[in-house]
Amino acid sequence: MKKMLSVFSLVLALVLVLSACASGSSPAASSGTQKKTLRVVDDATYAPFEYMSNGKIVGFDVDILNALSKETGYKVQLVNVGWDPLFVELKNKTADMSISAITINSQRKQTYDFSVPYFLSTNKILVKKNSSIKSAADLKGKVIAVQTATTGQAAVEKIVGQNNPNVKKFKTINLAIMELLNGGASAVVADNTVIEEYAKNNPGQNLKVIADKKAFAPEFYGLMYPKGSKLRPVFDKAVNTLYANGTYEKIYKKWFKASPDINELKAQQK
Repeated sequence: MKKMLSVFSLVLALVLVLSACASGSSPAASSGTQKKTLRVVDDATYAPFEYMSNGKIVGFDVDILNALSKETGYKVQLVNVGWDPLFVELKNKTADMSISAITINSQRKQTYDFSVPYFLSTNKILVKKNSSIKSAADLKGKVIAVQTATTGQAAVEKIVGQNNPNVKKFKTINLAIMELLNGGASAVVADNTVIEEYAKNNPGQNLKVIADKKAFAPEFYGLMYPKGSKLRPVFDKAVNTLYANGTYEKIYKKWFKASPDINELKAQQK
C-alpha cells in the first residue's frame, strides 16, 4: 500500500507539473524564454542625469531606465564605468546599452546604434558673474574648460579651432567646473541642464549661464547600443509608450520642475 501510494503521488505530481506548463502559469512558459539581465553602463558624474548619492546611482536617466525596464520586462544592471570606458564597452559588446546623457550625432552613429531621442538639450556657457563673456564669439582668446570627447568640446573647437591650447579637456564635467572656480579657465561649455543646475544649486559661487542659439544648435540624447543590437526596436517602442502614458512627463517634472516638449522629441523620429 505504501508503494502504491508513492507511485500514485508521483503520477499526480507529474500531472500537476504538466497542467501548470499547459496553463502558462510558469514564468518561463508565459514569456517564452527568460530575458537576461542587461548590463547598462554610464558615467555617474553628470547631475541631474546620473550621479552618485549615498552609494547609489540616481538621476533623471536612472528613472527613465527603470521605467523602460518595467515596460520592456528586461531587468537592468546599471554600472558606473566613466565616460570614455562606456564607449569602449559598447564597441567591444561587453555591455548591452548605455544611458548617460549621450547626444545622438552622425559621427557616433558610424560606430553605435541609437534609440529614438528621449531628451532635448543644447550647449551653454558657464562663467563667473563678473565675466566679460556675453556670447560664444567672446570665447575666442579665452581659456575654456570642457569634458573631453563631448559635444561641448566639439562646439567650442568649432568656434576657436581644433587643437587650440586654450581648450582644456577634463575627464568629468565636475573637474571642468572646478577649473573655472579656481581661476584656471574663463568659461565652461556643456549641456545646458547640467550647468544650469550647478549654478542654481551653488548660488554662493556667483556663476551665471549664457545662451547662444546661433552658435549652439539643439541636441538630442538617445540610448546607445552596440552596432546591430536587437534591443533598439524594443526600447524605441517603450520610449514612445512612456510618452503616451504620461510616465515620461512625470519623471521630467520631478527633475526639472517644467513640462517637456514631447512633440519636438517625437518629431525627430520622422
